[in-house]
Amino acid sequence: MTHTPMTGTRAAWAALGGDPALLSRVEPVVRAEALPARLPVRELARACVGACALAAAELTAARTRRAVPRVRVDDGAVAAAFTSERRLLVDGREPVTFAPLSGFWRTGDGGWVRTHANYPHHRAALLTALGLSVGSEDAVDSVDAVAARLAERTAVDVEDAVYAAGGLAVALRTPEEWAKHPQGASVAQRPLLSRARIGEGPPRPLPALTGDPSLPASGLRVLDLTRVIAGPVATRTLALLGADVLRIDSPRLPELPDQHADTGFGKRSAALDLAARADRRTFDELLAEADVVVTGYRPGALDRFGLGPRALAERRPGIVVAGLSAWGDYGPWAGRRGFDSLVQVASGIASLEGSPERPGALPAQALDHGTGHLLAAAVLRSLTEAMAGGGTWSVRLALAQTAGWLMGASLGGALGGALGGALGGEDGNSATYDPTPWLAETDSPLGRLRYAPSPVSFAGGPDNWSRPPGRWGADTPEWR
Repeated sequence: MTHTPMTGTRAAWAALGGDPALLSRVEPVVRAEALPARLPVRELARACVGACALAAAELTAARTRRAVPRVRVDDGAVAAAFTSERRLLVDGREPVTFAPLSGFWRTGDGGWVRTHANYPHHRAALLTALGLSVGSEDAVDSVDAVAARLAERTAVDVEDAVYAAGGLAVALRTPEEWAKHPQGASVAQRPLLSRARIGEGPPRPLPALTGDPSLPASGLRVLDLTRVIAGPVATRTLALLGADVLRIDSPRLPELPDQHADTGFGKRSAALDLAARADRRTFDELLAEADVVVTGYRPGALDRFGLGPRALAERRPGIVVAGLSAWGDYGPWAGRRGFDSLVQVASGIASLEGSPERPGALPAQALDHGTGHLLAAAVLRSLTEAMAGGGTWSVRLALAQTAGWLMGASLGGALGGALGGALGGEDGNSATYDPTPWLAETDSPLGRLRYAPSPVSFAGGPDNWSRPPGRWGADTPEWR
């Protein structure tokens, strides 16, 4: 296969069920210095953003009854956005990305595990699993104690014990080991994403778009039930495109401040306890007027509240239900929590990107950002099809499936191979990437922010989000 800058976008657009004739509207701007890696990360990032921008342009055409506007995908802007959590400054302060107990650790069998303990409850679960005191806040003592305990156990034993305690730790695997693992084998049988009509309903009459053509989601209401990066990236993209996005969190699970600042652009944030009768009534009133619901909790976690895809389809015919997870909603790990960094470790990415001495990582949380843009694209495509044919739509993505797409470039997978073929992707050079031209600043209730704008660009825009992030949970839970 001959690989071009459009090869990955073509594959992503096909997975979304898009009209291949529209690919002629996409103009890539290749910058070989962006997102250097052994795997074709730059190509994956460009493909996900390109497909998202094209889906937005397609919805614009449907609402204006004009030709699909041209889409521009600049690798420089894409790379800045895919590292947005690292580019953020709050009043000049650099963000906190990983906590001291989140990272790679040597185990007693000579293997490695990676832990994720950014949230207090995950940190407590890790320490409990290792038989350590949860109350200690001394980072140095905790790091040393964790390292000592992990050096006494095997990597898989740590993985199982920490998961059983409600924490997050994943053993390092090679691509071949992941392919033989029951969850890896289940992932390999799945497509990049799934998008299906799961219920009936008349065509959705969206009003003609008479204002800014780069805001095709204007007038739509999105309930955002997501956390961390992938889901919030999807919903901040929908907010960029004009949707009224209201994020709802439990008051018992506050978001990390820097994480919220990075992914809260364009949205409002409210806290509701779905187990409390009054808050549940408020939520149901919001749901009754929502056009899209996006969930990012592990599969089954919201079922007790009647928020599974089928239940939502019955309660709100004509809605688009979009969900994502770390490992997929199938296989033995379907109920497990996970994050981008952990999926990289399990799937063999960390093995390929590392060295014999130490595992490595991608130059960005590319699984998160890529999946987030694909999720937004799938929502937009579903809205476009609902305008013509109606129906209730379900969209499902998983970080592990995006990882499989990326890994397919090295393992010979048909869809993954479309990203760039052999390890290393397109031919690169030794130039150093400078994100400065693609960064911006704004005032906000959180302080002066330096941030990476969205890389989604078509029809001369969108220029920026309509509002900067506010304080977590501070907004009234109501539609604008």
